[in-house]
Amino acid sequence: MIRTVPILAALLLAVAPAAAQTKKRQIEDGRTLAQQNCAACHAVGKTGRSKRSGAPPFRTLGRSYDLDNLQEALAEGISVGHKGVDMPEFQFSPDRIDALIAYIRSLRR
Repeated sequence: MIRTVPILAALLLAVAPAAAQTKKRQIEDGRTLAQQNCAACHAVGKTGRSKRSGAPPFRTLGRSYDLDNLQEALAEGISVGHKGVDMPEFQFSPDRIDALIAYIRSLRR
C-alpha cells in the first residue's frame, strides 16, 4: 500500500495539467460559441453592456438563472423573450453546451 501512494501521486500530477488544459480549451470554445451566436444581443465578456435592451450580460446569468437548468434548456432548444424581445431558438450539442456553460461560469471568477 505504501508503495502505491507515490505512484498514485505521480499519476495525479501527470493528469492534472492535462485536465486543466482541457478545461481551458473548453472555456475558449465556449467563448467562441458565445461570440458567434450570442454577442449580437448579449454582452458576452467580463465587462460591457448588452447591445439589446433586456438581454442580460453573460457575466450575470448565474445570478438570475440556475446554470444547470440553463444547460438543460440549451439541450432542449432554448427560446425565451427578454422584456418584449424574442430570442432566436438555439439548440446545442452536449459538448457545445458544456463549453458555453464553462465559459459563463468562468466569467464569475
